Amino acid sequence: MIDIQCLGSSSAGNAYRVTDGQTSLLLEAGFPFKSLQQALNFRMSDISGCLISHEHGDHSKAAKDVMKAGIPIYTSQGTADALGLSGHRLKPIKAHRQFEIGTWIIKPFEIEHDAAEPLGFVLANRSGDKLVFLTDTYYCRYRFAGLTHIMVECNYSIDIVNRRVTAGELLPGQKKRLLRSHFGLEHVKGFLRANDISKVQEIWLLHLSDGNSDADRFKREIMETTGKVVRVADR
Repeated sequence: MIDIQCLGSSSAGNAYRVTDGQTSLLLEAGFPFKSLQQALNFRMSDISGCLISHEHGDHSKAAKDVMKAGIPIYTSQGTADALGLSGHRLKPIKAHRQFEIGTWIIKPFEIEHDAAEPLGFVLANRSGDKLVFLTDTYYCRYRFAGLTHIMVECNYSIDIVNRRVTAGELLPGQKKRLLRSHFGLEHVKGFLRANDISKVQEIWLLHLSDGNSDADRFKREIMETTGKVVRVADR
């Protein structure tokens, strides 16, 4: 059984605790370390490792402090170089090279984002749980079988973006970057239709934009599309 705790999910910072009851992991570290400590009730020693998808501050802010606290960081060499990370607690990983942390078997994969070497992650355990973590990308070239949990970015809806551009609230250049760096509502629907979600127990929508999203609508539409339990990560 996978338990997912959202510590924060927005452009202000992203971090999630995921556990199978035996091994607890931190996915992203996009807040000051003290904030992470507080969110985890100061039980940092329970965390066996931290996965970081890419170097942008809202995903990696506390990386160095997490390592100082004795928690290994698992990230690509490109991300590590961009963040200036080094030392024995840095564990460089590569797309499609499987590794283990405690009871988790983890397989990274490439994603599409304006970052050095961004990654998504599939986390599986021997109990048959299988989670995909996909954020800060505008495309996913892979399909996944046997998923039980999905954590996927749902940053914006194109109709909201277009309305804000027309109203002068969003610059055309900002729209262009958004479309080339983030997963929107229609992407999520397409991703869910393309994958085997027959075993999925819950879907988490991550990293909703402050101005370009509608949490209630996104939750409703993904529930209608999938018939699954849908949770919106707290901002």
